[in-house]
Amino acid sequence: MKIGCVMWSGYIESMAEASRGLDFLEINLKSLRDLRDERTRREFLDYLKAEADLIIVSHSGFDGTVDEVLSKVRDKLIINFGYTASFVSPRVTREQLSTIYRYFRLGGVENMRNALSYIGTEFFDLDLEAPPPKEMQWEGIYHPASPTLFSSIDDYIEWYGEERITSASTVGLIFYRSHVVTGDLEVEDAVISALEERGLTVIPVFSWDFPNKEFEIAGNDTVIERFFIKDDKSMIDLLIDLQSSFLIHTEDRSVLNRMDVPIIKGVVTYHKSEDEWREDPHGLEGELVWSVVMPEFEGIIEPLMTGARVRDAVGGATSEHFSPITKRIEHLADRVLKWANLRKKPMNDRKIVFVLHNSPCAGLESNVGAGSNLDTLESLSRILQRMKEEGYSINDLPIDGEELIDRIMGRKAISDFRWTSVDEIVKKGGAIHLLDKTTYLSWFDEFPQNVQECMVEGWGEPPGNAMIHQGKIVITGLNLGNVLVCTQPKRGCYGARCDGSVCKILHDPDIPPTHHYIATYRFFGEIWGADAIVHVGTHGNIEFLPGKSVGLSESCYPDIAIGDIPHIYIYSVDNPSEGIVAKRRSYAALVDHMLPVMTESGTYGKLNDLERLIGEYELAKTSDHARAHALEHLILEAIDETNLKSEIESHEDTAFEDVVKKAHDAVSRIKESLINKGLHVFGETPRGDEKTELITSMIRFDEDTRKIFDNDRDRLKEAVTHILEDPDSDGKIASKVRDISERIDLCKNEITSLLHGFDGGYITPGPSGLPTRGRWDVLPTGRNFYTLDPTRIPTRAAWRVGRKLAANLIEKYERETGRIPENCGMILFSTDITWADGEELSQILYLIGVEPEWDEPGRIKNLGIIPLDELGRPRIDITVRISGIMRDSFMQVIELLDDAIRRVAELNEPPDMNFIRKHALAQETDGQEWERAKTRIFGSKPGTYGAGVNLAVNASAWENEEDLANVFLYWSGYAYGKGIQGKESHEELLNQLKTVDLSFRSNPTDEHDLFGCCCYYGYHGGLTAAARSLSGKDVKAYHGDTRNPSDVQVTDLSDEIKRVVRTRLLNPKWIEGMKEHGYRGASEISGKVTKVYGWQATTHEVDDWIFDDITRTYVLDNEMREFFEEKNPWALEEMGRRLLEAYERGLWDPDPEVLDKLKKHYIEIEGWMEERMEDVSGTQGGSIDVFTMEDVENWKKKMEKVTSEKK
Repeated sequence: MKIGCVMWSGYIESMAEASRGLDFLEINLKSLRDLRDERTRREFLDYLKAEADLIIVSHSGFDGTVDEVLSKVRDKLIINFGYTASFVSPRVTREQLSTIYRYFRLGGVENMRNALSYIGTEFFDLDLEAPPPKEMQWEGIYHPASPTLFSSIDDYIEWYGEERITSASTVGLIFYRSHVVTGDLEVEDAVISALEERGLTVIPVFSWDFPNKEFEIAGNDTVIERFFIKDDKSMIDLLIDLQSSFLIHTEDRSVLNRMDVPIIKGVVTYHKSEDEWREDPHGLEGELVWSVVMPEFEGIIEPLMTGARVRDAVGGATSEHFSPITKRIEHLADRVLKWANLRKKPMNDRKIVFVLHNSPCAGLESNVGAGSNLDTLESLSRILQRMKEEGYSINDLPIDGEELIDRIMGRKAISDFRWTSVDEIVKKGGAIHLLDKTTYLSWFDEFPQNVQECMVEGWGEPPGNAMIHQGKIVITGLNLGNVLVCTQPKRGCYGARCDGSVCKILHDPDIPPTHHYIATYRFFGEIWGADAIVHVGTHGNIEFLPGKSVGLSESCYPDIAIGDIPHIYIYSVDNPSEGIVAKRRSYAALVDHMLPVMTESGTYGKLNDLERLIGEYELAKTSDHARAHALEHLILEAIDETNLKSEIESHEDTAFEDVVKKAHDAVSRIKESLINKGLHVFGETPRGDEKTELITSMIRFDEDTRKIFDNDRDRLKEAVTHILEDPDSDGKIASKVRDISERIDLCKNEITSLLHGFDGGYITPGPSGLPTRGRWDVLPTGRNFYTLDPTRIPTRAAWRVGRKLAANLIEKYERETGRIPENCGMILFSTDITWADGEELSQILYLIGVEPEWDEPGRIKNLGIIPLDELGRPRIDITVRISGIMRDSFMQVIELLDDAIRRVAELNEPPDMNFIRKHALAQETDGQEWERAKTRIFGSKPGTYGAGVNLAVNASAWENEEDLANVFLYWSGYAYGKGIQGKESHEELLNQLKTVDLSFRSNPTDEHDLFGCCCYYGYHGGLTAAARSLSGKDVKAYHGDTRNPSDVQVTDLSDEIKRVVRTRLLNPKWIEGMKEHGYRGASEISGKVTKVYGWQATTHEVDDWIFDDITRTYVLDNEMREFFEEKNPWALEEMGRRLLEAYERGLWDPDPEVLDKLKKHYIEIEGWMEERMEDVSGTQGGSIDVFTMEDVENWKKKMEKVTSEKK
């Protein structure tokens, strides 16, 4: 009997042992992994065709290679005992297959040997003894010190010792039954040992994981009930999950809430050895979805490495087992111990650190407590008040956010910067600890050698030169008893200044954090004794420190910084992309918060006048011609006064009716835009009209809503109001309105969820996304959010929007230039995936002429080539700049896109109909290798984030456009794609940028705008500057607007800048909303003005009137100036200095009167600063000091890889 056998590699050794000595059998054994090798697959297929009597296969249904092999030998006898019945020969009866399945599923050498005898008897008439399958329990408890397995928790406790269990914290462990069957238990044994060495007791449970009624196999929900819950109470304090995929394979996961303990993910890499994992800058790749993404849907946290694959050759096949990664298991055990201690500790003894974000690039003194759409200061004040009420030991409780920030800034409990020196910090009481060198060295010496070397190279020998006072490292913050309130240390710069000489991260994107940074986080745990750390708001920088994307090692800086302290992160529910990074790289359990009330922008001032005049004209044009004629002049004047003329694009021969229509559309676009009404306060929910506004904003794109109300927001709002006021009202949207209303009310539990995290409880998971794009399922907040299944991207709906984006982009460019674009510079952020399901990705696919192919459940099977005659135009070349988060979270999407691009380049089509091929051939002609000439997807160096351009702009570290182009090239010159993981490719990027015709990025929401993050102008503005500098062309800068998916638009970037400026920065409604939040509101205003400057520095797309009006609104207005002086004078100084820098660099040609008053008031503002500093010296103050790479030798040397390519 000759058998060809294909099995999971973990079963190979057992099968080889089972077949050994069976003289009736010849077996050719291969693992699923073996068949991925083309030569092995071909030789094995030849054997199956020529010699095999029988084929035995364990086929899951997800392996295309096995499908390929089996499809060619269907005439053979095939027995498949995998998860599907595919390819099973008709002559195999159901009863026979069930018996064989039971042999192999029960597992073990004896059952496998008897299975072979059974097969010989049933199918080959051999006279063999085939005992029935030997039973072994499907689930139970294993312990390496016990010679037997346990089928009940009571038996295990009796053996383990009841006193031992009850006297210490208990950790549950759940792992695969197959490891018990095969004896592959080294990882589990190492985890158990590490936990017990720390005084923890362990209940190690094995299971099949999937329920199976036929075989009476319990699912993990039942297993958890049986072994971890007793008398409705959890027997464990924490659970470690060593399985893959979902822990619970049913829709009802309520057992996790009943168990109510943190669940930590122990990751075993199935595709890499330990050495391969350590050398891979990305950490995990192939198993990311199974080992990390899916568990996140269940609220499982902290993906920590525990084991790696080891391969052996057994009987001509590749066998695999798993070996423990000892150092990572030790770290896992340390973190588990801290979580267990937190759970047991009384409230009045718990010590909690709150970290407020403090981005220096936005002006450190003006920006304490940065957090997207969140009043972090008032939120933290309310959290502290609630903690005090619950029994936490807190002294000197600030009564509100204003008192909290007054204390922080009064003591200068921050890092040094433009207006703050270390001496001032110490003098005013901002230091909570002065850390001596000896103590820091005791920590530093424990770091891996490569970490020590990198930190010394970047920042000098410990303690370095950041935040040093009399040889000691200054740790800043407020000590409130058992609570510390601290600001996050500066990540990539040092000193009481901000310029190109001290912004070392600009010179070196993967520079480690400073000694001061690491010392601060180590102080929290090692000296102060923190039980938990909370980062407040979206987002800080710990999650973006250098290191692997996921599956971190002890050499990764997020891992070093957070140490063993349990980490909880307050994060905005509408920012899944960055929140997921915080979960995976800084081991954060998220507690999400809702967005502020979103309301219509409306019109104001002269815009309101223009809207009124248009309304009057529409009434008069058919009944009062004289009045209509008079209104024509008034409307034209109003268009000029509102600076709308360039957007309306009217000429002398334009019919006035067309002018009015365009003016109406322009005003409507402003009026109907959504703006945030202030900032969210954690745990606070909107009431009354604010709640109505928010519900209206959420439900407006619902299908039923659109059918009834079209785009009439006023009628919709009236209906929402009526439904909320009348509980008996009905109608198509009534149930939805009430559902949203109830979800909003439940958001009041945000603080409760946070405190439950402090109790060491389970934070319930929930989805994430944009509420105002119809995703009200992301409410209630207060949950530990997850993102989406990347195998379904792009969706069919996103594909429809993306096609429109592509068509509109081509049409606009052709209309403006007389030709279609050959190369589009595209910015592809992870938000396109998490917010819009891949709309811009779809646009890119349609530009190059490919289309997705979906399977029935909606997963992407393949990308098909659209024939040219169907496409009806040439294939457009693209140059794609991806973000670091896109790289880390959605690599499979990048690989899919890269594969499509390369296939398009290989098409035998005329170059003038295939611009990818045209440009690749031209680069090949110029000496570039063909494979490299097809490179189109670029990003930052593995382990780094950003485009660098925003750093250069903020630090004034540039003289001209070429400087910014060089920075963009330097940071962005790494290729990604199928089998390409950050290959240095500056030459390829440079070649591509030379042919770019336009730059583009789209945005699907008003929840975030162009001025919401400096990365927007850093990427899009940076690419635009680089393409213009390198090509010498007037590269167009475009913006995609998919806020309304049924009305997709492509506009000039300059028009979008104007829209956001009008709806926010110049809008009294928005301004008043910000003013209600004092210091934080002033900070938000200042940050947006800084980003307006950033867009002008990189793209020159900001009109002079914008700077004029910003200056008038904030600096020249007496009331506004008084507001800033009282609440946040540093914010007004930051604005004033940026405006003056814009003028001095020739980026703004101001109204002379505006400029004169600006200069006078800036002197006054500087006086405010100096009064607050008193006699402190040694700071940069308001000086603008320009240091470019030519002035900084080390930076110049690093940039040579870019500058030499350009020569």
